[in-house]
Formats: sequence, C-alpha cells, structure tokens
Amino acid sequence: MTETSKTATVDESNPWTTNGTRQIYENPWLRIREDSVVQPDGKPGIYGVVHFRNRAIGAIPIDDEGYTYLVGQYRYPLGIYSWEIPEGGCPEGENNLEAAKRELLEETGLTASHWELLGTSHLSNSATDEVAFLYLAQGLKQGPAQPEGTERLSLKRVPFETAVEMVMGGAITDAMSMLAILLLARKLKK
Repeated sequence: MTETSKTATVDESNPWTTNGTRQIYENPWLRIREDSVVQPDGKPGIYGVVHFRNRAIGAIPIDDEGYTYLVGQYRYPLGIYSWEIPEGGCPEGENNLEAAKRELLEETGLTASHWELLGTSHLSNSATDEVAFLYLAQGLKQGPAQPEGTERLSLKRVPFETAVEMVMGGAITDAMSMLAILLLARKLKK
C-alpha cells in the first residue's frame, strides 16, 4: 500500500444529478433508458443505461479428476465463436442457485451435489446494471444436455489448468468465464 492510499480520503457520494428519465427501448430481455443529467463537472448531459431483466448466472463444474467442462457457441453480437463456462440468465422470481443448477443441466447435462458461490460481479458497470453470480459445482453426475432453442452448443472437458491457460492466452474472453476461472484458480492456490 502506498503512502498516498493510506492517507487519501475518498468521497463516495453520488456526483450526478438526474433531472429526468425516459424509456428508449424494451424487449423481453432488456430495457434501455436515457437519463437527462447534470454531470460531475456541472454541465448538462445524457446517460444511457441498459437494464437486464435477468441476473447473469455462471457455473464452473470441476470433476473428481480436476477437469472442467467448457461450452462453445457462436455469439451473435460479437460475430465470433466463444468458449465459456456454462452460463445464462436468472429471471425474476427464480433463486440464483436454482438457476445455476438449471443452466448447468441445460448446457452440459451435468448435475452437481456440492455448490459454492465463488463471487459476484458487475459486468459492464459504465452502461448496465447487470449483476453476475458465479458458482463452483462439484460432485458431478453426467446426463443428457437440454439446450434451449437459441443454443447450438459444443461441450469440451479439459484439465482445469488448461482453462486457466485459455484465459491467460486469450482463447477465453467471456468476462464471466474469465472471472470464475481466475477466482477458482486463486482459491485452489490457498
């Protein structure tokens, strides 16, 4: 810790003033609003905010041999194929852990007897209010996958260390996957 960080005071109050808000767009998954604001510098401005109707849920399955399961799929907004941990959305009214169990089963066919919350994250906090919940799943049992109609998935089982290398080498770029893998890598080193 530097000398500056020991003595610095931080003003955590909200420097923005919201004068009004209007909804710009809405669909079953998200809502976009535009706020008329006074910026921290005192000048008028606008701020666009994307509200996700679902919480983001991710599950990193680890089997008894130290392998994890990655899901591959084409990501339409980016125009690329992406390797990720099993993940999806948790609608209002559904429990986060139950959503993680559902997503793991849908995307991999796996069920787990032991679950642990690894952490939470705000995925893009400059423009969205999306919150992610990341779980470790262990005590795995394989069954048939049950993908949704919007998913064409590939599944690959790799040593956990390979998943860490994929993050560090840029082969895994999905934020939730990167965070879950690195959180678990840190946890395993303790």
